[in-house]
Amino acid sequence: VQLQASGGGLVQAGGSLRLSCDVSGRTISNSDMAWFRQAPGKEREFVAFSIWNGNTYYHDSVKGRFILAKDRSRNTMYLEMNGLKPEDTAVYYCAAKDPSRRGVYYQEQSYNGWGQGTLVTVSS
Repeated sequence: VQLQASGGGLVQAGGSLRLSCDVSGRTISNSDMAWFRQAPGKEREFVAFSIWNGNTYYHDSVKGRFILAKDRSRNTMYLEMNGLKPEDTAVYYCAAKDPSRRGVYYQEQSYNGWGQGTLVTVSS
């Protein structure tokens, strides 16, 4: 499986961005999908997760501001980010795994497919 993340950039606090994750090699309809991020000097952390058949979970810090969406016709996952804060500054990664793969959804070692990351910078 190959994942290609894009859409990052520089935005002012309070602004919005939409990240995209184009997937090839497997269909997102049959995959658990997630977004993670890694801020400078920090470990990679979970942001949002979508089970293959629908339910979505978010880290408390982004609930109500970020939305994970999927376009099955394009085999693409999105992260709609609103009300951005300087603390959202990070490299954002998309990830995928087979639903049968064991592991906890918020742990990065659960995933066996990763995109290259896209940088989001939020200025104050």
